[in-house]
Amino acid sequence: MDKSFSETYLNFQQVSWDTLKEAINDTLFMTIVSMLIVFVLGLLLGLLLYSLGRKHSAARSILYGVVSILSNIFRSTPFMILMVLIIPFTKALVGTMLGAKAAIPALVLSAAPFYARLVEIAFREVDSGVLEAADAMGASYFQTIYKVLIPESLPALISGLTVTSVSMIGFTAMAGAIGAGGLGALAWQEGYQRGNYTVTLVATVIILIIVFIVQGVGDFLTKRTDKR
Repeated sequence: MDKSFSETYLNFQQVSWDTLKEAINDTLFMTIVSMLIVFVLGLLLGLLLYSLGRKHSAARSILYGVVSILSNIFRSTPFMILMVLIIPFTKALVGTMLGAKAAIPALVLSAAPFYARLVEIAFREVDSGVLEAADAMGASYFQTIYKVLIPESLPALISGLTVTSVSMIGFTAMAGAIGAGGLGALAWQEGYQRGNYTVTLVATVIILIIVFIVQGVGDFLTKRTDKR
């Protein structure tokens, strides 16, 4: 006899709330730690791409091309393939290929180049007149970066970080399917493989709630920092 909709998806007695809490913690851990690293690496890599692309010379053009190609390779490689591909590197770095920590290298390598491109675009959209005025006032390269370039592009940087964070949450769900833990692992192992669709539904709803919170906070900060 087929189960009713409520018996299939709303049988909350089948949900282990302690396991769910642990899965939420794993997902938040992977997302927050990875995004902190992605923010730093992406900002530096985006600044490097912007700086190399701004000044035209043969050496800079070649270096820009190399950095750009490497960035595109990691950015374009499907996350699941990348995670499997770097298993030896992950084991050497964190000592295991299972658990939330093991997912962080692949998460960073996939998301940092993506955010770097968004950073480069944000920097390029800064009014050249503002940068020329800073140069005319005798500002050094680093002064121009942290007093002009970053403040002027801050709304776009925050917006890009929000987009990357939302993608990162999706990556953590995929990572869970191959042993990283988190809500993705819970939905796949405890839910789909055991026919417990209530667990899958609950995990999905919580992932959506996390995404909505991240998107809402990102949109709020973007509007607050936008001077236009």
